[in-house]
Amino acid sequence: MYRVAICDDEEKQRELVKSILITLSIKTNIDFEIELFGSGEQLVSHYEHYETPFHILILDIEMGGINGIQTARKIRELNNLDEQIIFLTSYPEYMVESFDVMTFQYLIKPIAPSILEEKMIKICQYFQALDKKFMVIKSTYEEIVLKYDDLISIQAAKSLTIKSKLHFTTTNQTYESKGIISDYALALKDCNFLQIHRSIIINLLHVKKFSSGVVLMSNGLELPIGRSKINEVKDTYTKFMIMKVD
Repeated sequence: MYRVAICDDEEKQRELVKSILITLSIKTNIDFEIELFGSGEQLVSHYEHYETPFHILILDIEMGGINGIQTARKIRELNNLDEQIIFLTSYPEYMVESFDVMTFQYLIKPIAPSILEEKMIKICQYFQALDKKFMVIKSTYEEIVLKYDDLISIQAAKSLTIKSKLHFTTTNQTYESKGIISDYALALKDCNFLQIHRSIIINLLHVKKFSSGVVLMSNGLELPIGRSKINEVKDTYTKFMIMKVD
């Protein structure tokens, strides 16, 4: 369920946006918990009193009292950085200023229901991706999002301390990026990943078996275990399997 705050000083606009979200919920089975606010001050007060935060803020910009951008800025200043913000306005000149508060989308009134629905679906997909744990790597031409569970291994072309070419092998294909493998080993150590060699990290979820200093992965890839790491790898994998059974 996604908590949504709709903040607009016009009741008709609040109800219009609410009805669009209810229709979207019926069509997509995405659950929204919606709260309505008639002013920016009311929404800021909600956060100042440490009440349950929202996933999504839909804010009108032109309001009596503090406007939508000022409202968002005050909420960000309270260290609420995870909320995704959609601004609604009749005036495009506010767009540049809205970027200061990490805006997801800026929509011009009158709002087409299909456009708002499209943006809401994208936000929900963003939150779903966060829940599934992922990493972003940079290839030569683009940024690639990799799910942890799909990642089989990371292999470095050189040493673990020099920034070098890394091969990220997933269930679908292999991607190239640059980095320091020891940094990835540290970042992933609590996420079912294990460094088995100075230049190799594996995902324990994809291990099929160990054999004579080699680990066989789910895609048929055989990877060598460093001599100094054989006992550590076996112990760690045994503990992992016990926890998996439990």
